[in-house]
Amino acid sequence: MSTPEQSTTIPYQERTLQSTTSPNTILDHLEHESTIGTTPTTACPIEHTMDIIGGKWTFLILRELFYGTKRFGELERSLHGISPRTLSLRLKELEQRHIIQRTVFSEIPPHVEYSLTEMGLTLRPIFDAMKDWGTTWNVMGATHE
Repeated sequence: MSTPEQSTTIPYQERTLQSTTSPNTILDHLEHESTIGTTPTTACPIEHTMDIIGGKWTFLILRELFYGTKRFGELERSLHGISPRTLSLRLKELEQRHIIQRTVFSEIPPHVEYSLTEMGLTLRPIFDAMKDWGTTWNVMGATHE
């Protein structure tokens, strides 16, 4: 009688530890945890993060808030081309997801300020990595083959 072949599947925790030493850490993870053909309700943290920050204008709104607290008009002026409606919708979405905080000042005239929450501030390494990548590859001016 033959014995069953041993599986060559590596447990997830081991794969994670192995891939942290690889220069292709993200690619290794994606190769083993592919979500092709699955529903959008998968447990992929990259997908869920992109769901939050990947919407049109959202990333740029967050970028502006990393420079400090802003009023609606300041955000609108710094984001050339965004409509007031779109800005309002994006700000509401970010507030509902606890990424930004909306503070209402009951002065005369009343005003509202937007700032990053503690959770929002933890997105900073993502922004820094994207800035570094863009600088390294000169994405503003050079074409790459």
